[in-house]
Amino acid sequence: MVLKANTSFNPVPVLGWVHGMLFIAYVAFLYLAWQKQRWDLKKVALLFVLSVLPTGGFFAERMLAKEEKGQFSAEAA
Repeated sequence: MVLKANTSFNPVPVLGWVHGMLFIAYVAFLYLAWQKQRWDLKKVALLFVLSVLPTGGFFAERMLAKEEKGQFSAEAA
């Protein structure tokens, strides 16, 4: 936004493409984690929805960190 407002360069087409490719990579890694960790569909759907919501990544990261430490049950997802 700063570049667009203060210069004649419009970075939206470039950065939009990069952002889209990163999201596709996230979905691919989510699929791989689903297969490897044997998560249920409900948990994967929750992680996908959190990836779309603003600040959802913070909640997903906290949930996965608790699961890794053993403080989060898979059924609660």
